[in-house]
Parts: sequence; C-alpha cells; structure tokens
Amino acid sequence: MQISNYIQVVSECQSAKTQNLKRKFPDDFRFGTATAAYQVEGGWNEGGKTESIWDHLTHTKPCAVKDCSNGDIAADSYHLYKRDVEMMRELGLDYYRFSLSWPRILPTGFPDKINEAGVQYYNNLIDEMLKYNIEPVVTIYHWDLPQKLQKMGGWTNPYIIDWYTDYARVVFELFGEKVKNWITINEPEQICYFGYGSNMLAPLLNITGVADYLCAKNLLLAHARAYHIYNEEYRPKQAGTIFISLSAQYYDYEFKEFKDAAEDANDFTWAIYSHPIFSKNGDFPSSVKKRVKAKSIQQGFPRSRLPELTPKEIEYIRGSSDYFGLNHYFTFYVYRNESVKGLYPSPSTSDDLGVATYQKKDWKGDLNKIVPLGFYKLLTKIRNDYDNPPVIITENGFATKGGLDDDDRVTFFRSYLNAMLDAIDDGSDIRSYTAWSMMDNFEWLQGFSERYGLYELDIKSPNRTRTPRKSAFVYKQILRTRELDWQYEPDTDVMTIDKGH
Repeated sequence: MQISNYIQVVSECQSAKTQNLKRKFPDDFRFGTATAAYQVEGGWNEGGKTESIWDHLTHTKPCAVKDCSNGDIAADSYHLYKRDVEMMRELGLDYYRFSLSWPRILPTGFPDKINEAGVQYYNNLIDEMLKYNIEPVVTIYHWDLPQKLQKMGGWTNPYIIDWYTDYARVVFELFGEKVKNWITINEPEQICYFGYGSNMLAPLLNITGVADYLCAKNLLLAHARAYHIYNEEYRPKQAGTIFISLSAQYYDYEFKEFKDAAEDANDFTWAIYSHPIFSKNGDFPSSVKKRVKAKSIQQGFPRSRLPELTPKEIEYIRGSSDYFGLNHYFTFYVYRNESVKGLYPSPSTSDDLGVATYQKKDWKGDLNKIVPLGFYKLLTKIRNDYDNPPVIITENGFATKGGLDDDDRVTFFRSYLNAMLDAIDDGSDIRSYTAWSMMDNFEWLQGFSERYGLYELDIKSPNRTRTPRKSAFVYKQILRTRELDWQYEPDTDVMTIDKGH
C-alpha cells in the first residue's frame, strides 16, 4: 500500500495513534471469518432438507434477485466442507462462524422429526474443524426460516417464540458438547425491517410500521428465552457462551442541528434491539416509543403500532447476551428538515423516524464506502451507552464486483482494524474480529453481483473453485503475526498451510 494512501485513510480516523505503520493486537485477541447456511451450503433439497423462505422466494420470484440467481448450489459447502476447512487452515483462523439451516435439521419446522442427514453434515463440518483446532462459532438462525412456518405468520406470530426455542433446544442437545460459542439470531433489523417492513429481504412482506414492530418484540423474546434455556439448562454442563449478533450501521451528523436526528436513526435501526438487552433499564429506546406512539395516534390508531414490553418482559430480555455481537458495514450522514416531510408512506417505519441519509462523494469505495471513523465512533458509542460490554465483531467486510486484486478490500480491512485498535486503546472491550466473508457467496437479493470473499468463488466451475484474493494473503499475515502492518505486500502466487494449522 502506498504511504500516501495510508495517510489519506488514517486522516479519516482523526487519531494520532494511527500514525504507526505497525500495530500489535492484544495477546488474547482472536480472528475468524463468517458465512451463513443458505449463502454457501447449496444442497437445497438434498438429504431430507425442506423449503426455506429463501428457497421459496428464489424459486417463485427468481428475478427478485438482481442477477436472477439462487442458493440452490451456492458455494456447494454441503459437499465441499473439507475444502472449506482447508481454507480455514490456509488463513490460520482461530474460529469459523457458520450457521445452521433450520429446515435441514428440522424438515417439518418442528422437533417431531430430526433429519439425521442434516445432523451428520454439521457433525462432519464441526469434527473436521476441531481436528485442526479451529473453533466453531455457530449461529442458530441466519434468516432461512422454514417456509411452512412463514405460512403461519413467521416472526409476526407470537408462537414463533416457542417454535424457535424448540429448535434451539434441539441444536443445544445435538451439538452442545462440541460447540462452545452460540449466536442466537443474526441481524434482527434485517429480519424484521428488511423482511417484514420492506421488500429488501425474504419474505418481502413490506407491511412497514406494523409487521416489523411485531417481529421486533417476538424476536427479542425468542432470543431471550433461548439465552435463558441455555444459561439454566445447558451452560452448567456444556460450559459455553451465548449471545446475539446485531447489525449496527453508524448514523452520524455533518451539521450540529441534526445531532438528534442521527441519534434517532441509530435508535430506530439498531438500538431498538440492543437497548432492551444491553442498557441499564432495558426496554425499547424512549425516542422510538415516543415517536411511534405520537405518529400512531395522529394517524388514527387507538394505540401505538409498536407493541409494549411488559415489566416482566423487560426484565427477562435485559442482560440476555454474553457479548455484544456486532455486524458493521456502512456509515451515513443524517438530516431532518422540511424536505423530509411527506417523503415516506404513512404509516411506515421510515415516516416514524423521519430522516434522510446520504454519504459523501469523496468517501473512498464503490459498492461500499470506506469510513473507518464511523466504525470507531460506533464502537465508542457502544462502550459509552452500555457500560463497555464485551464486543465480538461478528461481521465486517467490503463488497467488490470480483477479481483477485482487491486493493480496496485490503484498504478496508486495514483501516477498520486500525479504527478498532484505536477503540481498544480508548478502553473498549473488543475480544474478536470476524471478516465477512471467507469466500464469495449468495448475497441475498444481490445474488452473486456483489462479492465479499477473501476467496473468489467461480460459480461457473462444476466444483465451485475457490481462489485466494490478495486480501486473503493480507488477512493471513495479520493472523500469523498478530500485527497490523500497513507496508506488507504479499506474494500471491501460492497459498499454503502454515505449520501447526
């Protein structure tokens, strides 16, 4: 990397600490990569697996996806799990985060039938990882709800709390002796707002300002119940940890008059899920409760469209996560003025919030913008708002359109790790960093048009060839040395497995 580029990137972090060309990570800091079942497994109808909401969407509305692709084969990890583990060894990972497919394990959606072929697949993957001392970090739910349960209302039906926790109990029983790090649910905002309150993710309900709020309450209660089940029944004998993974983009203000608007944007998009769990008093953020109630009454509703959490529910949810699992990709500036009035349908969650967002044209990046200062500010906000909870960064990554020479991704990882180190120096309790993603995969409604992988996936090859990008070699060097070296230039000819991996 050119030193001039380094100076440009670190200037956006506005920190004197970033002037060091080499920085060490804490001795006990851990690194991994992440994927999700539907995005990489393939084998969509093999071995007893039944239909998920993503199978249903991509088969009934194929071109709802940008490139009309689907996850029927994806990276074919269902058959190529040994190659997946070989890549983990090449990178030198401490851990690998993957998710379980609910309809692969419970084909009816319920625990009346456990699919042995699905269980065997996950046992094979876990055993292969453990053979090489790679720790499994397992997400119980990463968006692939059984279609059968969606027909019954999915996450808007309060019985989902029973359905999900029955499923969670099954996987604790099946894999808990081997898996010591559980993530209950991945990205509540994407499940509830993107899936139920808009048409950005399956099931594309777009019942905004109603369904997404119902989903939010049910999801939080389902997460909390799974946490308490594990904490009371399984932790004493399995000695693991359990937490939730929240998607938190950072909403900032360029002009002081929009400070409150930026705070509201953070509250509506991610603190609506983090505040009930991590704040001192629990419950939804007061700004969300006040704005939704006022809008609801104004619109003629007899009560707030945001369902209340009872005092008992507030106490049940509060404190129900061992770590703050953080997924972060984007930073936005926010404003709220007369131009925003009437901008969104009413009722809608966007209208309840009442802001507009933008990104600066001079921010580096195409599909993603590289704004490490936003990441630093987000980590600082989490520390200040929630009394410095232990944080595991469960996703952080950069999209390109493909190609092996991914210098922008290298810049992204270096600058965001640099910002993270600044936050650690300031006192933030950050334990681990997880790059999204180990390899290109099916990126939901973007299909394969956006590539996040350290390894490039050739979707045209019959054996789904995976080739390391420049970023894979740079990430490997970071893990090998436990050091962020801005001047390191890798030899990208051959990727090997270091001794001990």
